[in-house]
Amino acid sequence: MKCRCSFLFGILLFSFSAKAQLRLPAVLSSNMVLQQNDSVLLWGLGNASEKLYVTTSWDNHTDSTITDNGAKWKLKVKTPSAGGPYTITFKGQWEKLELTNVMIGEVWFCSGQSNMDWNYYVGVNDIQQELDLDKQNNIRLFYIAKSTSDYPQDDTRAEWTVCDSNKLKSFSAVAYFFAKKLEAELHVPIGLIQSSWGGTPAEVWTPAEKINNNLVLKKAAEKVDSFIWWPRKAGVAYNAMMNPVINYSIAGAIWYQGEGNLASPSTYSLLLTTMIDSWREAWKKKFPFYYVQIAPFTYGKPYEGSIIREQQTLVSKHADVGMVLTTDLVDDTTNIHPRNKKDVGARLANWALSETYHKPGIPHKHPQYGQLVIKKDKVYINFLNAENGLTAKDKKIIELQIAGYDRKFYPAEAKIEKNTLIVWSKEVKIPAAVRFGFRNAAIGNLFNKEGLPVIPFRTDDWPLQ
Repeated sequence: MKCRCSFLFGILLFSFSAKAQLRLPAVLSSNMVLQQNDSVLLWGLGNASEKLYVTTSWDNHTDSTITDNGAKWKLKVKTPSAGGPYTITFKGQWEKLELTNVMIGEVWFCSGQSNMDWNYYVGVNDIQQELDLDKQNNIRLFYIAKSTSDYPQDDTRAEWTVCDSNKLKSFSAVAYFFAKKLEAELHVPIGLIQSSWGGTPAEVWTPAEKINNNLVLKKAAEKVDSFIWWPRKAGVAYNAMMNPVINYSIAGAIWYQGEGNLASPSTYSLLLTTMIDSWREAWKKKFPFYYVQIAPFTYGKPYEGSIIREQQTLVSKHADVGMVLTTDLVDDTTNIHPRNKKDVGARLANWALSETYHKPGIPHKHPQYGQLVIKKDKVYINFLNAENGLTAKDKKIIELQIAGYDRKFYPAEAKIEKNTLIVWSKEVKIPAAVRFGFRNAAIGNLFNKEGLPVIPFRTDDWPLQ
C-alpha cells in the first residue's frame, strides 16, 4: 500500500511540475528599469497553448497572450512616463509570478573592452567617494558575466539590482558616471546593462555573418591576435552576452573599445559602423550610439593608435552617433587604462543629454578639422564646433607638425584667430600638409573655448611609415 501511495504521489508531483512552466528571462526581473513612454516587449516560457495574463500596476491594465507550440510567449505593454516603483504580475493556469520594485525610466546598453569594464577593484579615480553614498534607488544595474557561444542564446545568468556600494564596486565606472549625470539632469530612473570584456576586438560583438560575408572584414578578422584572456572569433560575445537582451527596449548604447583592433586599424571604421548597424537591425530601432575615442598610449608600432583614432573620427559621420575624446584626461601614456573614468562618463552623458534628450546649452561636440587653405608659406585651418574660438592651454601649441611636398614633417609654429589656426615653419617654404596630435601617445593642448580638446587629425592621406 505504501508503495502504491508513493507511486501515486510521484505521478501527481510529475503532473504538477509539468504544468508549472511559467518562466521569465533573466533581464525581466524585480528591480528592473523599463524604457519610458514606449511599447516594451515582455516574453518568456510557459505551457504550450496556455493562456497567460499580464497586469501592470502603473495602469492596472491586464493584457493576455497564448503560448505557442514551442512553449514560448511574448506581448507588448505600453509604459508611462518615468516613475515607480511598480509591480508586474504574470498569471498562468497553474502559476503566478510577480515582479516588484520595477521602475520606468531610461535604459542604456554599455559595451566594449577593458576601459568600459574598469571598476573600483582596479583603482579607478573618484569611485571611492561614491561608495559612501546611500543606496541609489534611481540607478539600476544589470551585469552580464563574460561568456561565449557559437550560436545565439535566449537567456543569461544575471539579475537587476539597485545600485549600492557593493554592486557598484564590480560595475563599469564609465557607465556609472554616465548614469549618475543623466539621473541628476533628467530626474528619472536610469537602467544600465553592462556587457563588456577586456581585450576583445569588435568582431566578437558583431554577428558572425556580418563579418564573414564581407571580404574586407573577414580578412581583417583573421589578423586579430589570439590571447588566452579573451575570445577573437566573430559573434561569440554577441551570441552569449547580447542576444539574450536584444528584445529588451533601450534608449541607446555607449561603447568604449578600439585597442583590440590594432592588427588592422585601417578597417576599423567599416567594422564599427557594421557593428552599429547590426545592433540597430537586431533591436529594430535606430537608437543613438555614443563612443569613446581610445586614449593616448605608447603602442609598439609608430601609428597604429593614431590610425584607430582617425578611423573612429570617420565613424562620427555615421548617423546618430557621437564621439568623446580622452586626450586631456590621461596622466600616464604607458598605462592603457586611464584612471579618470568620471569625466569620460560625463562627456558621454553630455552627448545623450544634448542629442537624445534635447537639453540646450550643453557643450558636447569636440572641435574638429574642417578645411585647409594654403596662402604662401602659411596654412589656415578652420575648425568645426569652435564657434566661440579656440584656445591653447600653454603659450606654444604642441603636437603640431607641418610638411612640404617632400613629405618631411617639422615642428610647426601657430597662432589662433577665433576658430582658425594659422600654421607655419621656417623649414617649410611651400606647405602641403599639417598634422595635429597624430602619434600614438600624443597629448595636445588645443581646445575650444568650452574646454573640449581638438580631435587629432592630419590633412594628408600619405602612406604612413
